[in-house]
Amino acid sequence: MAKTQETESDLLKKVWNIANVLSATGVSFTDYITQLTYILFLKMDHEKESKGLGSHLPEGYKWKDLCAHTGKDLIAKYEVILEKLSKCEGLIGTIFTRATNKIDRPVMLKKVIDMVNGDNWYMMESDFKGAIYEKILEKNGQDKKSGAGQYFTPRALIAAIVDVVDPKIKKTKGSICSETVGDPCCGTGGFLLGAYEHMRTQAHNAEQQKFLKNNALFGADNTALVVTLASMNLYLRDIGIDKSPIIHQDSLIDTSGGTYDVVMTNPPFGTRPQGSVDVSTNRPEFIKTSDNQVNFLQHIMSIVKTGGRVGVVMPDSVLTDGDATKKVREKLLKDFNLHTILRLPTGIFYANGVKTNVLFFEKGESTKDIWVYDYRTGIKHTLVTKRMTRTHLQDFVNCYCSGHMKDRKETYNVETNPNGRWRKFSAAEIMEREDLNFKWLDFTEEDERTVAEILNDIQDESNDMKVAVTRLKKLLGGIEF
Repeated sequence: MAKTQETESDLLKKVWNIANVLSATGVSFTDYITQLTYILFLKMDHEKESKGLGSHLPEGYKWKDLCAHTGKDLIAKYEVILEKLSKCEGLIGTIFTRATNKIDRPVMLKKVIDMVNGDNWYMMESDFKGAIYEKILEKNGQDKKSGAGQYFTPRALIAAIVDVVDPKIKKTKGSICSETVGDPCCGTGGFLLGAYEHMRTQAHNAEQQKFLKNNALFGADNTALVVTLASMNLYLRDIGIDKSPIIHQDSLIDTSGGTYDVVMTNPPFGTRPQGSVDVSTNRPEFIKTSDNQVNFLQHIMSIVKTGGRVGVVMPDSVLTDGDATKKVREKLLKDFNLHTILRLPTGIFYANGVKTNVLFFEKGESTKDIWVYDYRTGIKHTLVTKRMTRTHLQDFVNCYCSGHMKDRKETYNVETNPNGRWRKFSAAEIMEREDLNFKWLDFTEEDERTVAEILNDIQDESNDMKVAVTRLKKLLGGIEF
């Protein structure tokens, strides 16, 4: 185990070192990992072919053809390869969606090629390759300049959502009965990967495993580079080897997709970009709104099968706003069973976000009771000093009672535990409300000190600070800064 961890650390160090070098020449981390993905795919295809397992790529556009060039010819050949492969069908066309070169200096491109050439990637275990790539994607999410954080949902949150929504491979005789999982705005593929990891423990034979890898998952995104990253993220785990489950499309406009047993997603918030096709033009059945999150909620409601389950991240505005948002909310309560809301704290997303919730609902019955878990009030997380982990959400998962919701029990009690985080709101209580922004916890502590006592405490703290500064100066020996 120690050797594997050391190898992972060494590989990541190589990746970060090249990133730093390229950054100094103006190549962003996002552009770097996109180019790294293209080059890594070429190398893995070469390794696969060298073992007699065939190649996905057309002749003249392979790793060996790239490595045969140097200097400006290397850049020229690389760009020809990208253009050719971006026009291919199937997996290749998806990995190289709208591929263009972002490294215009031959010496820098050669550094990336040499780094990738130093290891045999194809023979690495898929879990190991996938773990490395996930760390690269997570670091990319921290790139504030590129805004890449909007495409990376914290994996701890994804894991908890997947655990309670519980996508299944059912055991039936004579046929495969795996549930299908869709994410119409998949980002780097975190929800689909989470679903795969959850379901593969249930795949007990080769036929089920094949179905899971090639037919059970579907993802879409309207950003080309994100489609590349998500496709590669799944490919490294042998998912979608011939045809990626990820497609490049605007899910709010393209209505050609299917329906799914499970939908799990974190859609983009805000308004549609200027110049985009108006959603109502292609979706006249939607309640008209310019809010991305409300349109995606309507889209999700349309693609989940009757009896299907949804776990979707949504901002507070979906639970509170009036007009079109309120009409969509009313439709959700009427046609779907919105049985659970998880209130999330700030400080868990890489993108600067608004206050969010996870809505859990099923299609086919109207909403009766809504159970709410408040993991916001009194909770503080940061991405640096106190990251949210899967363990932090375990109490919510326990309270959810996935698969046996009849056993749910409130931890809230108006008399004995008014600050219990798990509370049920009845249909009657919901009918009386204007919105679904449930708040009841109060962790504020009353300060019963007198003004004189407060002033004395401030003076004491000031004195302590002076003492600490004096000691620090002595330790530094009068060093000037």
